[in-house]
Amino acid sequence: MTTPTDTPSTPDAPLMTGAEILVKCLEREGVDTIFAYPGGASMPIHQALTRSTQIRTILPRHEQGGAFAAEGYARVTGRAGVVMSTSGPGGTNLITGIADAYLDSVPLIAITGQVASPLIGKGAFQETDMFGMSLPVVKHNYLVLDIADIPRVIKEAFHIAQTGRPGPVLIDMPKNVQEAKASPVFPTTIDLPGYNPLPKAKDAALQKMLDLIAGAKQPMIYCGGGIISGEASGELLEFVERTGIPVATTLMGVGGFPEDHPLALKWLGMHGTVYANNAVNEADVVLAISVRFDDRVTSKVERFCEHATIVHLDIDASEINKNKPVQLAIQSDVKYALGRLNCLLEAAGKKRAAAPVAYPEWYAKIEAWKQKYPLAFRDTGEIIQQQYVVSLLCEMTKGEAIITTGVGQHQMWAGQFYNFRKPRTFLTSAGLGTMGFGYPAALGAKVARPEMEVIDIDGDGSFLMNVQELAMAHIEGIAAKAIILNNQHLGMVVQWEDLKYGSNRAHTFLGDPKDLDRIYPNYVDICHGFGVKCERVLHKKDLRAAIQRMLDAKETYVLDVMVPYTEHVLPMIPGGMSYKDVITDQTNSKLSAQQGAQLPTAL
Repeated sequence: MTTPTDTPSTPDAPLMTGAEILVKCLEREGVDTIFAYPGGASMPIHQALTRSTQIRTILPRHEQGGAFAAEGYARVTGRAGVVMSTSGPGGTNLITGIADAYLDSVPLIAITGQVASPLIGKGAFQETDMFGMSLPVVKHNYLVLDIADIPRVIKEAFHIAQTGRPGPVLIDMPKNVQEAKASPVFPTTIDLPGYNPLPKAKDAALQKMLDLIAGAKQPMIYCGGGIISGEASGELLEFVERTGIPVATTLMGVGGFPEDHPLALKWLGMHGTVYANNAVNEADVVLAISVRFDDRVTSKVERFCEHATIVHLDIDASEINKNKPVQLAIQSDVKYALGRLNCLLEAAGKKRAAAPVAYPEWYAKIEAWKQKYPLAFRDTGEIIQQQYVVSLLCEMTKGEAIITTGVGQHQMWAGQFYNFRKPRTFLTSAGLGTMGFGYPAALGAKVARPEMEVIDIDGDGSFLMNVQELAMAHIEGIAAKAIILNNQHLGMVVQWEDLKYGSNRAHTFLGDPKDLDRIYPNYVDICHGFGVKCERVLHKKDLRAAIQRMLDAKETYVLDVMVPYTEHVLPMIPGGMSYKDVITDQTNSKLSAQQGAQLPTAL
């Protein structure tokens, strides 16, 4: 509904089509880029986009690639990425990207063309119920049946996607609504009763949190992606330096706290550091800030932090006590809560100090874990190890690049061996774990941040899933880079085969079984076909120069680096087990078939 402060059209204002009104609404929301693949049910919108001087329309080569590119744009900017498809298969191809954004709390506007409204429910050509299909994986969705609703719907959609806990919003628009004509009325305010995107903690609850800290001897902060989406990294750093509490992040929280800080323990969970997992699980007070207590962090959840007093601070009430019962629950916008905590600490005389002094015995215990279980790997001579590639890339970029990843072993090594100091510099599919995310996400990130070096660290299996987006990169001149850690296998599944199934290979070899000496597929030839520069690296002695050529390139560039498939991501806590069951040595990570059969079924 409109409000008295809406901006009405004048009586003699020209009529606009629904598609033109939609584009004008996008412009009014500050949209400068849309990733859109056309089709019969979205053609009117594409026609209107050709007349926009503000919005750059980028053509992906698959709707899923467009969704991931829009996510990459959103993840580095904090603003909603926008993706559009036609009806039917175009819309269903977006679903994976929408679900990815939902699980990782990424603001995304997905627009789908729909068959004409009289045909809805009739099984028309390329008809799918996008409203119903998307319901489980959106923050909100709309089916627009009246042209007069377009301005309100678009304004609400951006507000919902970008405020509170961010997430995707889908807008399904029938073709006849796109082609209808009206004089639009553009609302300037939003009326959403019951939607309170920024709850604020009471000082009394925050003081209880500070009282628990005052009585702690081994406190820990375990924080997640909400620190980044809530723009609270600065407040977190100040809070840590006022309290002296060490910090472990989730994979989604990487970059939310500088990993070169003396109180940083990097990230915890299945492939997190031993010292982060030990510290969180052996703390007496755990401050869980903007986290979900997901299974990749907690593993056997009833044994996670089983002796600690847990404080859970989160913007989303549905997450509190969902997976793990806690002793103190605080629902609040994290930026506000940490800001108020810092004010209370200042009033109590707790000054900010970069050097940790508050818990010397606790620091010493953590340091002993760091010395005993460092993130390290064994040098194997001329064989190029995946960890070495990431470490060298971090050295050569000085840790200043935006890194995206696909999903698999390379994703974990990227998080382990690249050191992140700033938010919105590590883009990965954490919740849904979607292979094929890395390269299109890098393209979207590069469009949003053209001044930054953007590099996708990928695996050969994951890269192939959206390899067609090399065309988007070349045609649109998007100079994102990619390093493929090519082991000719689905490496993470191979690791589990080694762990649980006596190394029996069950369809995890990606090469050509008829010619084992051939590297298959040939990414150098594939990239050449797309007009993209690519080189293959076989020897460690050639790697540094190859990376430098990639970094010096002014256009998109791919390095195909051949690595062994026998390398395991360590440390590793097998699914369903506790932090005390961590595997730290590859010689101990190949269990017998009998032992493997006794492991929990969850990966």
